[in-house]
Amino acid sequence: MKIGELAKKTDLTTSKIRFYERIGLLTTVDRRSNGYRTYPPQAVLLLGLITTAQRAGFTLDEIRTLLPSDLQHWDHDALMDALTRKIADIEALQARLTQSKAHLLRLVEDIQARPEDMDCAANAHRVLTNVLAGPSDNLDITPDDVRLLDRTDRRQSVSRGRSKKAVPP
Repeated sequence: MKIGELAKKTDLTTSKIRFYERIGLLTTVDRRSNGYRTYPPQAVLLLGLITTAQRAGFTLDEIRTLLPSDLQHWDHDALMDALTRKIADIEALQARLTQSKAHLLRLVEDIQARPEDMDCAANAHRVLTNVLAGPSDNLDITPDDVRLLDRTDRRQSVSRGRSKKAVPP
């Protein structure tokens, strides 16, 4: 099948499919003499696996190491190890996010506890002094954590949006 048909079947853009080909995730591509790409039917399954793995939080490099050269021959132990590690990563992220949320809630409470006779600048100084005097390990969030959380939030908001449409008024 041509790239346009594959794009329709997978709900991916042609540029995304070319990208996966360029980085070596999609290797079952043939080129005709006219330069057109042709894809076998298994490319639909492979692209589905790639997008599902990305939604689960796997990086493209992780996906590359997991995907077998032939989809009929999976390394069960390696797959189970990778899935178990990803679950542990997500649980660790959840724990860090829970700590950060608690820290931020305490910060909000501290800001809202401003004495009536204290102006905003003095309150900011009071709060910052308290923050700097306390432990700083509660905000140990990495940029990767934020990206994973952002992807999760987007998926949940899309899911919520879809479920709202499906519910009759």
